[in-house]
Amino acid sequence: MSAGTGISVEVRGLSKAYRIAHDPHRPTTLAEAIVRRLRDPLRRAQRETFWALRDVSFQIRQGEAVGIIGRNGAGKSTLLKILSRITVPTTGRVELYGPVGSLLEVGTGFHPELTGRENIYLNGSILGMRRREIERQFDAIVDFAEVEKFLDTPVKRYSSGMYVRLAFAVAAHLNPEILVIDEVLAVGDASFQKKCLGKMGQVASEQGRTVLFVSHNMTAVQSLCGRALWLDRGMLAADGRPADVVPRYLKTAFAPVRERIWEDRASAPGTEKVRLRRASVRPETGSPGDAIDVHAPLIVEFEYWNLSSGAKLNLSLVIMNEEGAVVFNTAPTEDPEWYGRPFPRGLFRSGCRIPGDLLNDGTHRVQLYVVEDQSVVLSRHDDLLIFDVIEPPGEREAWYGKWVGAVRPRLEWATELVEPAAADAPSGPRFLVGVL
Repeated sequence: MSAGTGISVEVRGLSKAYRIAHDPHRPTTLAEAIVRRLRDPLRRAQRETFWALRDVSFQIRQGEAVGIIGRNGAGKSTLLKILSRITVPTTGRVELYGPVGSLLEVGTGFHPELTGRENIYLNGSILGMRRREIERQFDAIVDFAEVEKFLDTPVKRYSSGMYVRLAFAVAAHLNPEILVIDEVLAVGDASFQKKCLGKMGQVASEQGRTVLFVSHNMTAVQSLCGRALWLDRGMLAADGRPADVVPRYLKTAFAPVRERIWEDRASAPGTEKVRLRRASVRPETGSPGDAIDVHAPLIVEFEYWNLSSGAKLNLSLVIMNEEGAVVFNTAPTEDPEWYGRPFPRGLFRSGCRIPGDLLNDGTHRVQLYVVEDQSVVLSRHDDLLIFDVIEPPGEREAWYGKWVGAVRPRLEWATELVEPAAADAPSGPRFLVGVL
C-alpha cells in the first residue's frame, strides 16, 4: 500500500510484550543490594511476560483526527511510542506515510542544555525540514508558545508549563504529516489547552494532516475527533464515531475505587523523591465504603513518603467528571503549616474537605499532581480514585431528569412581590351609569 491511496497510518497485527521482574524482597538501599548479592550471587527475580498490546490492527486516512481512549494501562502510550519510533513492536507491522511530530512527554525531543531558540531549529532538523522552512515558521512558533522573553534561556530552566507550550508549538507548526499527542496538555493552563485544541482541529480540517490524540477528556475527543479508537487491556475494543464509542467506554471504564493502599514503599507509585502510600475519598462522617450523596461533605486524603530532605512539596488535586471535564482544581495553598516550606523526610498526610451540595450526581475521577518548588511536576496520577455521587431517592418528586452542569450548588434564593398588578377590569361591554 502506498501514500497515494490516502492512507496515513497502517497498523497490522501489532503486539508489544515486556518482561516484568517480581521481587517482594527487593532491596531499598545500595548497602542492602550489595549484601544480598554477596550472600546469594545467583538469586534472580521471577519474571513475567506482560503484553501491553495484542494483535492491534487499523488504518487511518490522511486528514483524520483520531482520539485514542482507554483506562490507564490499556496500551495507549505504548501504541504512540511505537508510532513515534521510540520503541519497537514485538510482533506486527506499522507503516507511516510521512514525517511524525510527537508530543508524548513534557519536553520530549528537547536538549536541556540548548536554548528554546536552538531547540526549535534542532526539532525542525530532526523532522527533515530545511533551515529556511523553519525560519518561515519561527515567529508563529514563538508567538503561539508565549515564551519570547525566555527564547535564549536553556530549556532546563523552563517550568513544565513553558516546556509544554514550546513543545506543542514546535510539533504543530513544523508541518509533520502526522501529529501524535499524548495527554501532556493537562500541564498547561485552561486558556492554553483551549488554544491547543483549536490548533489541532485546524491542523486536521484545514491543513489535511493526521492527528492522533490520546486523552481522558471525552468532551475534547468528541469535539475534536471524527473517530475514536478504544483500547482495553492492550486490545482494540472498538473503532468508530466518538458518539458511538465514547458512551460504550464510559459504561465499562469506571468501577469505583475509593481507597488505594501501597504498603511496599519501593513499588509504590511515584519517584525517587516522593511515593504514595494511601489515597482515599469518603463522606465526612463515614468510611471509604459508604455511599456518597450530593448533600454530604467529602474528605479526600493522601498519604505519601517524602524521601528527599528539604523539598518544597505541593499537591494539586483535580476533580473530573466521567467525561474528563475538569470540575475544579485545588491545592493546599491555605495550609500555613507546610505550604512553601521545606519538607523533612518522612510520612505525610494531606487532605481537604469538599463541601456538600457542590458536586453533581454521577461518576467523578481524582487526578493528583505531586509538585516541587511550585513548578516541577514530580509525578502525575490519573484516575487515582473513582467515586460516585448519588442523589437520595424521592427528592425530585415526579421529575427524574439529570441536573445539567459539572456542579449543582445549593444556593440561597428569595422571591418577593415587587409591584401588585392592577385589579382585573370587568369583562364584557362597559356601560356608563349616571343621572341626567
